[in-house]
Amino acid sequence: MAIFLGWAAGIAVAVALKRFPIEPGFMGGILAAGLAIMVVGLFDDIRMMQPRVKLALNIAVGLFLLWLGVGRNVFGVIIQATVLRDDPSVHWLELFFSIPFGLFIVVGACNATNLIDGLDGLCSGVLGIISIGFFVLAAHMACWGPDQAIAHGRVVLSLAMLGAAVGFLPYNRNPASIFMGDAGSMLLGLNAAVLIMMFCEPGRLRWMLGAIVVFGLPIADMALTLLRRWRNAQPLMIGDRSHFYDQLVDRGYSVRQVVAISYALAFAFVVIGVVTAVFVRTRYAIVVYGVVFIVVVWAVWKFRMVELMPPGSRREPPAPRNE
Repeated sequence: MAIFLGWAAGIAVAVALKRFPIEPGFMGGILAAGLAIMVVGLFDDIRMMQPRVKLALNIAVGLFLLWLGVGRNVFGVIIQATVLRDDPSVHWLELFFSIPFGLFIVVGACNATNLIDGLDGLCSGVLGIISIGFFVLAAHMACWGPDQAIAHGRVVLSLAMLGAAVGFLPYNRNPASIFMGDAGSMLLGLNAAVLIMMFCEPGRLRWMLGAIVVFGLPIADMALTLLRRWRNAQPLMIGDRSHFYDQLVDRGYSVRQVVAISYALAFAFVVIGVVTAVFVRTRYAIVVYGVVFIVVVWAVWKFRMVELMPPGSRREPPAPRNE
Protein backbone atom coordinates (compact mmCIF):
# COMPACT_ATOMS: atom_id res chain seq x y z
CA MET A 1 0.00 0.00 0.00
CA ALA A 2 2.94 2.32 0.66
CA ILE A 3 4.23 1.67 -2.85
CA PHE A 4 0.79 2.36 -4.31
CA LEU A 5 0.40 5.63 -2.40
CA GLY A 6 3.82 6.85 -3.51
CA TRP A 7 3.16 5.82 -7.11
CA ALA A 8 -0.32 7.36 -7.15
CA ALA A 9 0.93 10.58 -5.52
CA GLY A 10 3.52 11.05 -8.26
CA ILE A 11 0.91 10.68 -11.01
CA ALA A 12 -1.63 12.87 -9.18
CA VAL A 13 0.87 15.69 -8.65
CA ALA A 14 1.89 15.61 -12.32
CA VAL A 15 -1.76 15.88 -13.37
CA ALA A 16 -2.54 18.61 -10.80
CA LEU A 17 0.41 20.78 -11.84
CA LYS A 18 -0.95 20.95 -15.41
CA ARG A 19 2.57 21.53 -16.73
CA PHE A 20 2.60 18.41 -18.86
CA PRO A 21 0.39 17.86 -21.93
CA ILE A 22 -1.09 14.67 -20.51
CA GLU A 23 -4.72 13.56 -20.51
CA PRO A 24 -6.16 13.50 -16.95
CA GLY A 25 -8.80 10.94 -17.92
CA PHE A 26 -6.21 8.59 -19.39
CA MET A 27 -3.93 8.87 -16.36
CA GLY A 28 -6.94 8.45 -14.08
CA GLY A 29 -7.73 5.17 -15.84
CA ILE A 30 -4.18 3.95 -15.25
CA LEU A 31 -4.53 4.94 -11.58
CA ALA A 32 -7.73 2.88 -11.39
CA ALA A 33 -6.00 -0.11 -12.96
CA GLY A 34 -3.12 0.24 -10.48
CA LEU A 35 -5.55 0.40 -7.57
CA ALA A 36 -7.33 -2.73 -8.81
CA ILE A 37 -4.12 -4.75 -9.21
CA MET A 38 -2.90 -3.57 -5.79
CA VAL A 39 -6.16 -4.72 -4.17
CA VAL A 40 -5.85 -8.12 -5.90
CA GLY A 41 -2.29 -8.50 -4.62
CA LEU A 42 -3.24 -7.32 -1.13
CA PHE A 43 -6.06 -9.86 -0.90
CA ASP A 44 -3.63 -12.58 -2.02
CA ASP A 45 -1.13 -11.46 0.63
CA ILE A 46 -3.77 -11.71 3.35
CA ARG A 47 -5.99 -14.61 2.27
CA MET A 48 -3.94 -16.64 -0.29
CA MET A 49 -6.07 -16.24 -3.43
CA GLN A 50 -6.33 -19.22 -5.78
CA PRO A 51 -3.89 -18.89 -8.71
CA ARG A 52 -6.66 -19.22 -11.31
CA VAL A 53 -8.71 -16.49 -9.66
CA LYS A 54 -5.71 -14.17 -9.50
CA LEU A 55 -4.91 -14.88 -13.14
CA ALA A 56 -8.50 -14.10 -14.14
CA LEU A 57 -8.39 -10.79 -12.26
CA ASN A 58 -5.08 -9.90 -13.91
CA ILE A 59 -6.72 -10.53 -17.28
CA ALA A 60 -9.67 -8.33 -16.27
CA VAL A 61 -7.30 -5.46 -15.45
CA GLY A 62 -5.54 -6.02 -18.78
CA LEU A 63 -8.86 -5.84 -20.64
CA PHE A 64 -9.65 -2.57 -18.87
CA LEU A 65 -6.32 -1.13 -20.00
CA LEU A 66 -7.03 -2.22 -23.59
CA TRP A 67 -10.45 -0.55 -23.37
CA LEU A 68 -8.67 2.56 -22.10
CA GLY A 69 -6.50 2.51 -25.21
CA VAL A 70 -3.26 1.10 -23.79
CA GLY A 71 -1.81 -1.50 -26.14
CA ARG A 72 -4.45 -1.43 -28.85
CA ASN A 73 -1.81 -1.21 -31.58
CA VAL A 74 0.82 -3.50 -30.03
CA PHE A 75 0.56 -6.10 -32.76
CA GLY A 76 0.13 -3.41 -35.41
CA VAL A 77 3.61 -2.09 -34.65
CA ILE A 78 4.99 -5.53 -35.50
CA ILE A 79 2.90 -5.84 -38.67
CA GLN A 80 4.00 -2.40 -39.88
CA ALA A 81 7.61 -3.53 -39.65
CA THR A 82 6.91 -6.28 -42.22
CA VAL A 83 5.96 -6.29 -45.89
CA LEU A 84 2.30 -6.12 -44.83
CA ARG A 85 2.58 -2.57 -43.53
CA ASP A 86 1.08 -1.01 -46.66
CA ASP A 87 -1.76 -3.50 -47.07
CA PRO A 88 -5.04 -2.04 -45.69
CA SER A 89 -6.69 -5.47 -45.77
CA VAL A 90 -4.71 -6.58 -42.71
CA HIS A 91 -5.57 -3.64 -40.47
CA TRP A 92 -8.26 -5.67 -38.75
CA LEU A 93 -5.51 -8.05 -37.61
CA GLU A 94 -3.96 -5.29 -35.49
CA LEU A 95 -6.80 -5.11 -32.98
CA PHE A 96 -7.60 -8.83 -33.19
CA PHE A 97 -4.07 -9.88 -32.24
CA SER A 98 -3.26 -6.87 -30.06
CA ILE A 99 -5.80 -8.03 -27.45
CA PRO A 100 -4.12 -11.37 -26.58
CA PHE A 101 -0.68 -9.82 -27.10
CA GLY A 102 -1.50 -6.96 -24.72
CA LEU A 103 -2.98 -9.32 -22.14
CA PHE A 104 0.16 -11.46 -22.36
CA ILE A 105 2.30 -8.40 -21.61
CA VAL A 106 0.16 -7.37 -18.62
CA VAL A 107 -0.10 -10.83 -17.07
CA GLY A 108 3.53 -11.62 -17.84
CA ALA A 109 4.94 -8.39 -16.37
CA CYS A 110 2.79 -8.60 -13.21
CA ASN A 111 3.89 -12.17 -12.57
CA ALA A 112 7.52 -11.54 -13.54
CA THR A 113 7.87 -8.87 -10.86
CA ASN A 114 6.00 -11.07 -8.41
CA LEU A 115 8.41 -13.93 -9.08
CA ILE A 116 11.51 -11.77 -8.64
CA ASP A 117 10.33 -10.53 -5.24
CA GLY A 118 12.15 -13.20 -3.25
CA LEU A 119 15.02 -11.52 -1.39
CA ASP A 120 15.33 -8.36 0.68
CA GLY A 121 15.67 -5.35 -1.61
CA LEU A 122 15.69 -7.41 -4.81
CA CYS A 123 12.44 -6.43 -6.54
CA SER A 124 12.39 -2.79 -5.41
CA GLY A 125 16.02 -2.23 -6.42
CA VAL A 126 15.75 -4.03 -9.76
CA LEU A 127 12.51 -2.22 -10.68
CA GLY A 128 14.11 1.08 -9.63
CA ILE A 129 16.94 0.45 -12.09
CA ILE A 130 14.49 -0.59 -14.79
CA SER A 131 12.44 2.58 -14.24
CA ILE A 132 15.56 4.65 -14.92
CA GLY A 133 15.89 2.89 -18.27
CA PHE A 134 12.23 3.55 -19.04
CA PHE A 135 12.70 7.21 -18.11
CA VAL A 136 15.69 7.65 -20.44
CA LEU A 137 13.73 6.12 -23.32
CA ALA A 138 10.65 8.18 -22.46
CA ALA A 139 12.60 11.44 -22.18
CA HIS A 140 14.33 10.83 -25.51
CA MET A 141 11.03 10.06 -27.25
CA ALA A 142 9.40 13.12 -25.64
CA CYS A 143 11.94 15.24 -27.51
CA TRP A 144 11.21 13.61 -30.88
CA GLY A 145 7.80 11.94 -30.65
CA PRO A 146 4.77 13.46 -32.41
CA ASP A 147 2.19 12.57 -29.72
CA GLN A 148 3.25 14.70 -26.75
CA ALA A 149 0.39 13.52 -24.51
CA ILE A 150 1.59 9.92 -24.76
CA ALA A 151 5.25 10.96 -24.67
CA HIS A 152 4.91 12.95 -21.44
CA GLY A 153 2.65 10.26 -20.00
CA ARG A 154 5.55 7.83 -20.33
CA VAL A 155 7.84 10.27 -18.53
CA VAL A 156 5.37 10.67 -15.65
CA LEU A 157 4.79 6.93 -15.26
CA SER A 158 8.49 6.08 -15.33
CA LEU A 159 9.25 8.72 -12.67
CA ALA A 160 6.30 7.60 -10.52
CA MET A 161 7.59 4.04 -10.74
CA LEU A 162 11.10 5.19 -9.83
CA GLY A 163 9.89 7.13 -6.79
CA ALA A 164 7.69 4.29 -5.55
CA ALA A 165 10.45 1.66 -5.88
CA VAL A 166 13.39 3.69 -4.59
CA GLY A 167 11.36 5.26 -1.79
CA PHE A 168 10.48 1.77 -0.55
CA LEU A 169 14.00 0.36 -0.93
CA PRO A 170 15.61 1.75 2.30
CA TYR A 171 13.04 -0.16 4.37
CA ASN A 172 13.20 -3.30 2.25
CA ARG A 173 16.95 -3.82 1.85
CA ASN A 174 18.65 -6.55 3.86
CA PRO A 175 17.75 -6.89 6.69
CA ALA A 176 14.27 -5.74 5.68
CA SER A 177 11.89 -4.14 8.15
CA ILE A 178 8.90 -4.30 5.78
CA PHE A 179 8.13 -6.49 2.78
CA MET A 180 6.63 -5.73 -0.58
CA GLY A 181 4.18 -8.57 -1.05
CA ASP A 182 2.10 -9.17 -4.16
CA ALA A 183 0.33 -5.83 -3.64
CA GLY A 184 3.56 -3.94 -4.35
CA SER A 185 5.31 -6.24 -6.81
CA MET A 186 2.28 -6.68 -9.08
CA LEU A 187 1.68 -2.92 -9.11
CA LEU A 188 5.25 -2.25 -10.25
CA GLY A 189 4.84 -4.97 -12.86
CA LEU A 190 1.62 -3.39 -14.11
CA ASN A 191 3.35 -0.03 -14.46
CA ALA A 192 6.13 -1.71 -16.44
CA ALA A 193 3.56 -3.42 -18.69
CA VAL A 194 1.77 -0.12 -19.34
CA LEU A 195 5.05 1.55 -20.27
CA ILE A 196 6.09 -1.29 -22.60
CA MET A 197 2.76 -1.01 -24.44
CA MET A 198 2.95 2.79 -24.51
CA PHE A 199 6.35 2.50 -26.23
CA CYS A 200 4.59 0.75 -29.11
CA GLU A 201 4.38 3.43 -31.77
CA PRO A 202 3.87 2.87 -35.51
CA GLY A 203 7.17 2.74 -37.36
CA ARG A 204 9.19 2.47 -34.13
CA LEU A 205 9.46 -1.23 -33.45
CA ARG A 206 12.91 -0.84 -31.90
CA TRP A 207 11.48 1.27 -29.06
CA MET A 208 9.12 -1.51 -28.02
CA LEU A 209 11.93 -4.05 -28.28
CA GLY A 210 14.21 -1.74 -26.29
CA ALA A 211 11.62 -1.42 -23.52
CA ILE A 212 11.25 -5.22 -23.38
CA VAL A 213 15.03 -5.63 -23.08
CA VAL A 214 15.13 -2.98 -20.34
CA PHE A 215 12.68 -5.24 -18.46
CA GLY A 216 14.86 -8.22 -19.38
CA LEU A 217 15.94 -9.50 -15.95
CA PRO A 218 12.41 -10.21 -14.61
CA ILE A 219 11.53 -11.79 -17.98
CA ALA A 220 14.61 -14.01 -17.91
CA ASP A 221 13.95 -15.10 -14.31
CA MET A 222 10.31 -15.93 -15.10
CA ALA A 223 11.26 -17.95 -18.18
CA LEU A 224 13.98 -19.80 -16.26
CA THR A 225 11.66 -20.52 -13.33
CA LEU A 226 8.80 -21.85 -15.44
CA LEU A 227 11.14 -23.94 -17.61
CA ARG A 228 12.85 -25.54 -14.61
CA ARG A 229 9.52 -26.30 -12.91
CA TRP A 230 8.21 -27.83 -16.14
CA ARG A 231 11.29 -30.00 -16.59
CA ASN A 232 10.99 -31.24 -13.00
CA ALA A 233 7.23 -31.86 -13.27
CA GLN A 234 6.46 -29.25 -10.60
CA PRO A 235 3.32 -27.06 -10.49
CA LEU A 236 4.01 -23.90 -12.47
CA MET A 237 2.13 -21.59 -10.09
CA ILE A 238 3.47 -22.89 -6.77
CA GLY A 239 6.60 -21.31 -5.27
CA ASP A 240 9.85 -23.26 -5.10
CA ARG A 241 13.58 -22.59 -5.44
CA SER A 242 13.75 -22.48 -9.24
CA HIS A 243 14.57 -18.76 -9.38
CA PHE A 244 18.06 -17.75 -10.42
CA TYR A 245 18.57 -15.85 -7.15
CA ASP A 246 17.58 -18.91 -5.08
CA GLN A 247 20.08 -20.98 -7.03
CA LEU A 248 22.81 -18.43 -6.35
CA VAL A 249 22.01 -18.51 -2.62
CA ASP A 250 22.08 -22.31 -2.69
CA ARG A 251 25.55 -22.11 -4.25
CA GLY A 252 26.95 -20.17 -1.32
CA TYR A 253 26.40 -16.51 -2.17
CA SER A 254 25.02 -14.26 0.57
CA VAL A 255 21.72 -12.43 0.13
CA ARG A 256 23.51 -9.11 -0.30
CA GLN A 257 25.88 -10.57 -2.89
CA VAL A 258 22.98 -12.04 -4.89
CA VAL A 259 21.11 -8.73 -4.76
CA ALA A 260 24.23 -6.87 -5.94
CA ILE A 261 24.66 -9.35 -8.82
CA SER A 262 21.00 -8.86 -9.73
CA TYR A 263 21.40 -5.08 -9.74
CA ALA A 264 24.39 -5.42 -12.07
CA LEU A 265 22.45 -7.71 -14.43
CA ALA A 266 19.45 -5.37 -14.42
CA PHE A 267 21.74 -2.43 -15.18
CA ALA A 268 23.32 -4.37 -18.07
CA PHE A 269 19.92 -5.08 -19.59
CA VAL A 270 18.96 -1.41 -19.20
CA VAL A 271 22.13 -0.16 -20.89
CA ILE A 272 21.78 -2.59 -23.80
CA GLY A 273 18.09 -1.81 -24.29
CA VAL A 274 18.48 1.98 -24.10
CA VAL A 275 21.67 2.37 -26.12
CA THR A 276 20.50 0.05 -28.88
CA ALA A 277 17.06 1.67 -29.12
CA VAL A 278 18.50 5.19 -29.26
CA PHE A 279 21.50 4.71 -31.55
CA VAL A 280 20.91 1.58 -33.67
CA ARG A 281 18.55 1.16 -36.61
CA THR A 282 15.75 -1.37 -36.24
CA ARG A 283 17.22 -4.08 -38.46
CA TYR A 284 20.51 -4.03 -36.54
CA ALA A 285 18.77 -3.63 -33.18
CA ILE A 286 16.98 -6.94 -33.79
CA VAL A 287 20.36 -8.56 -34.37
CA VAL A 288 21.76 -7.08 -31.15
CA TYR A 289 18.79 -8.27 -29.12
CA GLY A 290 19.09 -11.70 -30.72
CA VAL A 291 22.71 -11.90 -29.61
CA VAL A 292 21.66 -10.90 -26.08
CA PHE A 293 19.09 -13.71 -26.08
CA ILE A 294 21.71 -16.24 -27.20
CA VAL A 295 24.14 -15.08 -24.50
CA VAL A 296 21.46 -15.42 -21.81
CA VAL A 297 20.56 -18.94 -22.99
CA TRP A 298 24.25 -19.88 -23.04
CA ALA A 299 24.75 -18.56 -19.50
CA VAL A 300 21.75 -20.50 -18.21
CA TRP A 301 23.10 -23.68 -19.84
CA LYS A 302 26.68 -23.00 -18.70
CA PHE A 303 25.70 -22.62 -15.05
CA ARG A 304 23.24 -25.54 -15.21
CA MET A 305 20.24 -23.57 -14.02
CA VAL A 306 17.62 -25.71 -15.75
CA GLU A 307 19.02 -29.16 -15.10
CA LEU A 308 16.77 -31.89 -13.77
CA MET A 309 16.92 -32.40 -10.03
CA PRO A 310 17.44 -36.01 -8.93
CA PRO A 311 14.63 -37.56 -6.86
CA GLY A 312 14.88 -36.67 -3.20
CA SER A 313 16.99 -33.56 -3.81
CA ARG A 314 14.19 -31.12 -4.55
CA ARG A 315 14.23 -28.35 -2.03
CA GLU A 316 11.06 -26.52 -1.14
CA PRO A 317 10.86 -23.27 0.80
CA PRO A 318 9.58 -23.46 4.38
CA ALA A 319 6.21 -21.97 3.42
CA PRO A 320 5.41 -22.31 -0.29
CA ARG A 321 3.24 -19.56 -1.65
CA ASN A 322 1.21 -19.04 -4.77
CA GLU A 323 2.95 -16.95 -7.41
